[in-house]
Amino acid sequence: MQDDGPTEESAASPARGGRTSAAGTALEKSMRILEAVAAPGGPHRLTDVAAAAAVPKSSAFRILASLTEQGFVRPESGARYGVGPRLRGLSALVSGGEPPSIGRVLGELRESVGQTVHLALHSGEALTYIRKLESDQPFQTASRVGMRMPLHSTAIGKSILAHLPEEEVRALIASAGLPRRTPRTLTDPQALLAELQAVRARGFAVDDEENEPTIRCIGAAVLGPDGRPIGGVSVTTVAFLVSREEIEAYAPALRTATEALVPLL
Repeated sequence: MQDDGPTEESAASPARGGRTSAAGTALEKSMRILEAVAAPGGPHRLTDVAAAAAVPKSSAFRILASLTEQGFVRPESGARYGVGPRLRGLSALVSGGEPPSIGRVLGELRESVGQTVHLALHSGEALTYIRKLESDQPFQTASRVGMRMPLHSTAIGKSILAHLPEEEVRALIASAGLPRRTPRTLTDPQALLAELQAVRARGFAVDDEENEPTIRCIGAAVLGPDGRPIGGVSVTTVAFLVSREEIEAYAPALRTATEALVPLL
């Protein structure tokens, strides 16, 4: 990557109250970079993020790479950086950070199916819940906003994987593995690839007690303009109350919600 900006040694222009680019601990630099990424008008170029955070461009690039790996930052087209799912999750925990229209879409889905609804965003080898709407059922699931979940054992995760190129899926499997979460988890790569083909054909995925015993979910991906999955939505139930056939009947309402979310994420 060509670096035509200031180097670690030469960048010393003051910013943010006169601090130089070398000022602050690694944590302080990371926090300033997060502030710069989250500033209005994003996604932002590396050069602009480094300048706004008063951090040398080479250091900013390394910090952004680490924040991307952790899901706090998301690379965008044109070598720009935007807010990642974990940062959105923190925002939702503090203040319900997503636009009200997202809450309306998810609320309508919950009212339609009468079950718990999750919204998650994809980041690297995992997904992060950024919104959860509990049902009025006499049970609650252990999931929470900000929680990172595996892709291979969750309904949202499988719906995301189903819309990625096979070589990318294989690379994710090689990197993250297929750890067994329950006796039903798909831990064989070929079995998972076959399941993903079925997910693409029917337009939704089912987690049939694969991630957590007694929990059954149906999920569908939210696709970006380029056809790549941004994240997904799931409807969550308990297996002893809702059969697989019954939960699959939620697919039309789920698909309506994911389509409505496309311009909002």
